[in-house]
Amino acid sequence: MKKIALLLAALIATASSFAADNGGRVIKSGLFPATKGMVVVAEGDYEPRGIGSYTLRVYAKNDPAYPYDEFLTGTIRPRNGTVESLTFADIDRDGTPEIIVTTRYVGSGNYVTVDAFRLRKKNLQLVTSIAGMDAGKDAIQALKKKLGK
Repeated sequence: MKKIALLLAALIATASSFAADNGGRVIKSGLFPATKGMVVVAEGDYEPRGIGSYTLRVYAKNDPAYPYDEFLTGTIRPRNGTVESLTFADIDRDGTPEIIVTTRYVGSGNYVTVDAFRLRKKNLQLVTSIAGMDAGKDAIQALKKKLGK
């Protein structure tokens, strides 16, 4: 009976540790130039590394000691591959940068998906997306070209 109790205690401790850490799934975070708040991209909890979803969360400018205290908005998107980068660029040339998330396909790694989001007040909107793009191409230029601007 003691062995079962010890085994159960060890399993619970391992599960709680995994739940708290979740394997370091926060991939990228960065200061959003438009709001001076933080943007965080994280792969979906408990999903395989090569497929699933990612979250994009935007936080308001706040005390630098607590940059994630004031959540503004967020979204969940499907993911084919692993999150590779988070960047900011004004792809629609309106003077405000968009949030660009790049995921790289598993396997050869020669293809990416690039999603561009626009933040207006508390509204996060997918502007455009390119799936299956050659990873050697300039993602920002490809997004601008797709928008026709």
